[in-house]
Amino acid sequence: MTTLLLHHHSSLAHENPPGHPERVDRIKAINQILSHTHFKPLRRKQAPLARDEDIIRAHPDGYLNLIRETSPDQGYAQIDMDTFMSPGTLEAALRGAGAAVAGVDAVFTGEADNVFCAMRPPGHHAEARRAMGFCLFNNAAIAALYARQRYDAERVAVVDFDVHHGNGTQDIFWADGDLFYGSTHQMPLYPGTGAASETGVGNIFNAPLQDGDGGPQFRSAMSTAILPALDAFGPDLVVISAGFDAHLQDPLGGLNLTEEDFVWATLNLMDIADKHAEGRVVSVLEGGYDIRALAASVAVHVQALIRGSGEPTLFDHEDDADGE
Repeated sequence: MTTLLLHHHSSLAHENPPGHPERVDRIKAINQILSHTHFKPLRRKQAPLARDEDIIRAHPDGYLNLIRETSPDQGYAQIDMDTFMSPGTLEAALRGAGAAVAGVDAVFTGEADNVFCAMRPPGHHAEARRAMGFCLFNNAAIAALYARQRYDAERVAVVDFDVHHGNGTQDIFWADGDLFYGSTHQMPLYPGTGAASETGVGNIFNAPLQDGDGGPQFRSAMSTAILPALDAFGPDLVVISAGFDAHLQDPLGGLNLTEEDFVWATLNLMDIADKHAEGRVVSVLEGGYDIRALAASVAVHVQALIRGSGEPTLFDHEDDADGE
């Protein structure tokens, strides 16, 4: 397998107020663990800036202009109760969206079999006209809509295993039957959406989990509600909203997943991509707020993408990531 890592130092320039869980240390820890010799096979490329035309497929141009106008010259600009911009945020967000688009280019042109976008801020809470939940631009939706426009992909799927429901992706996909959104997430939990009854035009598949659920419940939800529907949908591209805050050590959720569960999900999604989409997978980073658990989870997720096997090296949380 040829796996491309898209990254950029601008992710380190997006700052939130002190004590905010979505912090620079997330990317520092990911960069550190992906520098390990296990990841020598990774191809690495700098994330480009997204073009306006790519963003406004998912967000109106007035929204894009508002984000630009909100960008501060110093200090912080607060968008909602937990979403902030600093002077470095706009470039980071534009390159996060640009990474998702470049990932689509890579898998459709044969540059790579699959892609991991190690960028922040995350994206799946960003609705068409609303920034929220640490998110400004919906990178997964931008990737999906770009694939349809640029490569005539008839059916594009986003599968999201973040502990929080991706209300933004659901909002953007809601009325489009050629776009698939499947999500496992804890409920009730922020942002309050994601009930199984929320089905769009038959293209939305939510499989909510309860506080305290772990691997068995997660795998059952994926196996009964998400994976069969995805297989029946027959995607031309699978985009993963790869949030790792369902990990048992994460402070923002109450699920008890482990690294092995993320590997299992990744490999099953790769299998469906192999069957329908010539293996095309673009994975974009979402949540994950315990630094050591995030780094270890990203490590096994990327190893699964590289090798297409279920035998990742499990990294020691204490030794292979930056501390708090």
